[in-house]
Amino acid sequence: MKNYYNKTLFAVTRTAGKSWDKNKTLRLQKGWDEHAAYMDQLTAEGFIVMGGPLEEPGSSLLIIDADDENEIRGKLNLDNWSKMNLLEIKDVRSWTILLQAE
Repeated sequence: MKNYYNKTLFAVTRTAGKSWDKNKTLRLQKGWDEHAAYMDQLTAEGFIVMGGPLEEPGSSLLIIDADDENEIRGKLNLDNWSKMNLLEIKDVRSWTILLQAE
């Protein structure tokens, strides 16, 4: 595990947009393969540290290693699900890591 102790990351919540189909599961939403590939790419680059869906359908939490909120919004806006109004950014908060398991 990478050491993030005493580093500031960002906690980003995304929520279902206007085009989210409430009758379909996450992986059955339109454009899933492209969305998943882009999220995998951002993870491989180290931009997304961890992430996944929350209890509410269409809601997710991402922990992001970025310089600032503008970088986060810029990269997430390139996601096809943002372009298709399936997901939108609900909240971006800075998060300083003070505790980390070894």
